[in-house]
Amino acid sequence: MFYLPNIWDQFSIFYSTPSSQSFLKKAYTKRNIQDAEIKSFDNCYTFIYYLEQAKTYYDQSKISPISIQPILLFYGFVQLLKACVLTINPDYPESTAILAHGVSTRKRKKQHYEFLKDEIKIQKNGLFTHMAEKMFHMKHLEGEKITMSDLMGQVPEINSVFRFLTSSNHWIPISNNGIDHNLDHKVLDLFHMSMERFSTFLEEKINVNISSLKNSNNTLSFQTGKKISYNHSGPIKYNLLTQHFYLSLNKSSNCFTYPELLIHYLLLYNLSMIARYEIEWWYDVLKNMASNDYPFIQQFLTHSIHKGPYLIYTWLHEQFDDLNLKEA
Repeated sequence: MFYLPNIWDQFSIFYSTPSSQSFLKKAYTKRNIQDAEIKSFDNCYTFIYYLEQAKTYYDQSKISPISIQPILLFYGFVQLLKACVLTINPDYPESTAILAHGVSTRKRKKQHYEFLKDEIKIQKNGLFTHMAEKMFHMKHLEGEKITMSDLMGQVPEINSVFRFLTSSNHWIPISNNGIDHNLDHKVLDLFHMSMERFSTFLEEKINVNISSLKNSNNTLSFQTGKKISYNHSGPIKYNLLTQHFYLSLNKSSNCFTYPELLIHYLLLYNLSMIARYEIEWWYDVLKNMASNDYPFIQQFLTHSIHKGPYLIYTWLHEQFDDLNLKEA
């Protein structure tokens, strides 16, 4: 199993007021925000504190029992997301409406409840919709309902659980070198598409131009105008275990094009609510392990401890690489 061993050490470049202020000033200037220098000074301490508080939550989650891990991970992840939002919106939070979670879960039945069939609903106001718009330019998400199964299916590290327990495969690997990418040609059959239709489909979903699409030696090769992001708004996700990108096969899912940061937020929110308010069901799952819910939940939490901070750091790096992040 592979994880970046010291991802939190990478955040240390921000742990001084001069570096954080410089970074925020460049970020605000890039977005033509007025009084960039003043606002960067006002926000540099808050930015650092968000990161430090997040690390505290994550450190505690690693040594805590699984029963409270979702709560610690959710609040740690929220602090990281607030730090990201602050790089774009210097006035955050400008209203109490933004302080809400931005999502809700339906009332659960005490009997026969299945986590994977549970739904989460996106609300009009709150952190989720605010960060979706500010960080990923995604609007009009209010009212969407997404199942936990669909969300789990968009986390590539969990594919092995799906394959073992449900005999379903949700991903196909992409070998890539910069802007050059290769896929097994069977993806055309899996998507029931011609090469031309698949090329158009990819362009629409990953929002980049596709060129030089060829089918040779049972391999589809194509080029993109830019590198694929680790936090891409689209069906291509990065697997931290294998260190490769994968294309999601769940094109009917409501969250097919959601960036993985949003996927982790929704899953952690629901799990944290269950761990707080559905104690009877939660401990029944943890102790009796009478359903397939436990393997999915346990595996997601194990991976999210590492993947969440990794996605946040790469988002900061990718978004502001031209701001000389490492020297900020």
